[in-house]
Amino acid sequence: MMTLRSTLLGIARNEDLNFLLTNRIPRRFATRFVGWLSQIEQPLVRDVSMWAWRLFSDLDLSEARKTRFTSLHDCFIRELKPGARPIDTDAGVIASPCDAIVGAHGAIEGTKLFQVKGFPYRLEDLLGSAEAADAYRDGVFVTLRLTASMYHRFHAPHDGRVEEVTYISGDTWNVNPIALKRVENLFCRNERAAIRMRLDATGEAVTLVAVAAILVASVRLRFLDTTLDLRRGGPRTIPCDVRVAKGEELGWFQHGSTIVMLAPKGYALCPELAEGRTIRMGQRLLELPGR
Repeated sequence: MMTLRSTLLGIARNEDLNFLLTNRIPRRFATRFVGWLSQIEQPLVRDVSMWAWRLFSDLDLSEARKTRFTSLHDCFIRELKPGARPIDTDAGVIASPCDAIVGAHGAIEGTKLFQVKGFPYRLEDLLGSAEAADAYRDGVFVTLRLTASMYHRFHAPHDGRVEEVTYISGDTWNVNPIALKRVENLFCRNERAAIRMRLDATGEAVTLVAVAAILVASVRLRFLDTTLDLRRGGPRTIPCDVRVAKGEELGWFQHGSTIVMLAPKGYALCPELAEGRTIRMGQRLLELPGR
């Protein structure tokens, strides 16, 4: 077991092989197939699928609300035990919406931001319009990457109202660091949902851009009666008027991917934020103006 796992992890860490195996395949077909397979509620299929998943990840289910799952998908979108993620109650702080590894972050240069150093992209392309991008001109951004084994649900970063969701259909490139260094405008190519939320504290809006990826191109939001996935065309904007409290669940990825958090000019990154650091849902992420 350990020999096989070590071999597979070695392949996964080889950048050329990793990129080839996760991107130079029929991405949309593979995504739909895995989406179908993961929801089969048959014990043998479930157990073999989870065994294979564990070979490639450090899956830890000690914080899960339940210990038995009906399918691989059921495990992907697992809930946690009550109190497993304390929420920072400081009203001057925006909390992380999810468990993640912190990626590129910093000031937005006009409407330019970065997926990794040397690979810029534009807010207009990410959000689908110049009008949406202008709200975050010279603001700040944080890239939050969810790995396959992490908790896959995401939550409200502050008290406020969800005003709209813009769904943009797209590709399903892998969004791991290897692909981010090789594929320009990757986040702007992939399927994504931009969730705009107006904060009670400032009256200003922040946006969470949930970017899907290979094998995970499906986003579910609790306050919508539909799943946003590859079967639906885009872009399209869905008006909302949903009050949420800080830490309240917004939705989930079907497997794991990336959230790009956008805030207007005047907001600041928390000093402890660092690229490569693991952050948990509810921990400090951004500071409101005037802090």
